[in-house]
Parts: sequence; structure tokens; C-alpha cells
Amino acid sequence: MTRISSAPYLQQLDGLTSFERAVCQPFMLGLFMPHQQGAWTPSKAPRKTSWTFEYNAELAVRVDEAGFDLIFALATWLGKGGYGGDIHFREHSIDPFITSAALAPLTHNVLLISTIHVLYGWHPLHIAKYGAVIDHISHGRWGLNVVTGYRSDEAGMFGHEAFPHNQRYAMADEFTTVMKRLWTEDQNLDYTGEWYKTTGAFVAPKPVNGLPVLVSAGSSPSGMDYATSHADIIFATSPTGADPGKACTSLPQRIMPIKAQARQKGREVKILVNPHVICRPTEKEAQAWYKRIRDERDEVAVTNFFNAFTGGDQSSWRQHSALDWAVGGNLHLVGTPEMIVEWFVRLRQVGVDGVQVNFFDFGPDLDDFITTVLPLMQQAGLRHAMPKEESGSESHDRANAAPRGCQSD
Repeated sequence: MTRISSAPYLQQLDGLTSFERAVCQPFMLGLFMPHQQGAWTPSKAPRKTSWTFEYNAELAVRVDEAGFDLIFALATWLGKGGYGGDIHFREHSIDPFITSAALAPLTHNVLLISTIHVLYGWHPLHIAKYGAVIDHISHGRWGLNVVTGYRSDEAGMFGHEAFPHNQRYAMADEFTTVMKRLWTEDQNLDYTGEWYKTTGAFVAPKPVNGLPVLVSAGSSPSGMDYATSHADIIFATSPTGADPGKACTSLPQRIMPIKAQARQKGREVKILVNPHVICRPTEKEAQAWYKRIRDERDEVAVTNFFNAFTGGDQSSWRQHSALDWAVGGNLHLVGTPEMIVEWFVRLRQVGVDGVQVNFFDFGPDLDDFITTVLPLMQQAGLRHAMPKEESGSESHDRANAAPRGCQSD
């Protein structure tokens, strides 16, 4: 049975959109939702993580109540058995586009980011219309992670060959340009491009806040050109594998060119990374769980998972080992609550603007994170506390005041 968030509607308190509030935080915080069977971790170690909507809805409500900025999930297209093994890794999954619509009335403040493979049979008008509807259902909290798709087996499911790498991003650029015009122009759109055509297209209602938040994770030169032209949030991957110490050394060389390229185009972007967090009261306990997850890995699922992400022409994740993939996540942060926060501080110091965390056993691990790590993040200056709900005339005056902009506690 799903429940509705008890969090106050923060826009009535601070006058900010969800994205404006997120970028006001010193360090953005999101949850990588487990929409797929097994989530990120092809291990047989015991847990109760579930791909079901009810399980994901409860996670979404919890992070909304805790003040997280965004939730995000993968979109996957796999054949029977998923990545295989005894656990049938990722065979079952729910779609993040549809799920975002279902989560909208259950949550009040968190951004809902849908991942969509835009080249798999979609037309820009489809996404422009459907996305605007979800944006209205969520009162301006919907966003889109644009994925082009690099796997030939996925493309074959939709009846075509995989597109060449640079062509994919050229197509995505045209797709996004048309989609943004449909969201912003108040006249029928006639357009004939290299890959897309439309006559008399129009979208109403428009998105609540002009343009929805756009997200990208491309890391090749053409992927970066697309991302810095369109995305508000860009996911960066560690060039040196899952070890956070090495990542803190190598990430500045990844992040600085991205931000510089965006600024040359007159844009500012936020850079997020995806760490897998294993947090326990003691470092010994955390390391023991880390070891158990890897020791009890499903070898067949790990091999297939590793080969799928390191094959093809995509540029991310190249330095991650198969053992890294047994745990999942781009970085592995293992330790006590204090140690996890220390890693967040270091990531911020090297230019990372926030994290999209994932866990092994999502329900209890998320609860522990909210209880033990989040207060320490606030103490470290990484997070502002949620605005407090007011009553009576103060609440009425605040609701009718002009937006305050970013303010510290």
C-alpha cells in the first residue's frame, strides 16, 4: 500500500522551484532508485531490495520527507533472464517515465527524473507532450535524462541497427532542439530536419517552469558537446575506477573541461557522481559487508553485466573492473557515517556538485543514511536543513512573498 509524503510543500515556504532549491544546496543529494531486479548489484548476498512499484514508491516518499533533491532511475531493455545467472539479474524492471507520473502525486518536493532512450521509436512531440503532462501532475518537478542507446541488442528490439556513435548525438541534439521549441513556442511548429519532421505541431499546456530539467551522462567528445549544449545536470564517471581516493585525483580533469565548455556556450551545469554507499557503525562492519557482497557475487550475472557496459562504443566506466561491477555504482564509499561524509567533502573540494547515491539493501540502508549521515552532512556544511512549515499569518505572508533566492540557514 503506497503512502503520500508528509513533507510540507516547500515552494509555499521559500518561493523556489525544486531545481532552484536543489542548486541552492552546497552539495546536491539524490537517490538512484532500484527500478531493476537486483538494482546495481549482481550479488547473492541477502537483502530485500525490490524492483516493484510499491517498494520504489516508499523510497521516493522517504527521500521526499528527508529533503533529498532528486530521484533518478535507469531505463533498461533486456531479453528473458536479464543479465542471467542464478538471480536473473535485472530481468524484471519498471519504466522510469511511467513511474515518474505515478510518483508525482505521492511526493511534494523531490525532482522526478525520467530516463528515456529517445532514439528508440520516439518522436520529439511524444516526449514534449507526455513530459509536459507529468510536469503539471508534479507541479513543475519533472525532468528528463536523455539517453541515446549504444547497444546493438537494444536497437534490434526496436527493429533497427544501432546508430553510429556521433550520429546518435547529432540525432539527440535535433530531437532535443525540436522538443524544447515545442515546450517554449506559442505557435504551431513546422520543422524539417535531417532526422525529424513535423507539421503544425503544438504542445499545451507548457511545462510549469518553462523548460523541465534536462540531464545527460555522455562522456565522449560528441556526448559532451550534446550535454553542455542542453543539460542542466551532467553525470560524470570516474576515469580511474571505483576507488574514491583515485577518483578524487582524476575527476578534476574530467569536470573542469565540462564546465568550461558549458560556460563557453553561456551555460552553467551541475556535475553529479553516482557512489554506492556501504555505511555501518564501524569501518570493520562496513568492510565486512563490502567483502561479503563481492564474495557472494553471481559470476554469470557479473560477467554479462560487465561485458554489456564495457562493450560497444560508449566511453564511460572503462576503468572499472569486473569486481567493481559486482558491487555497482561508479564509486564505492565504504565506512562509518563520518567517513562517508568526509568522502563527500573531498568530492565537493574537487569540483563535484552532488551525489546520486545507491545502496545494496535500499530500505534499511536508506533509513540509516537519513538517520546517521544526513545530519553530519548538515554539520559539515554540505546540506541546508529543510525549511520549516509555518502556520497562520506567517504562512500566508510567506506564500505571497517574492522568491527569496538561495539563503543559508
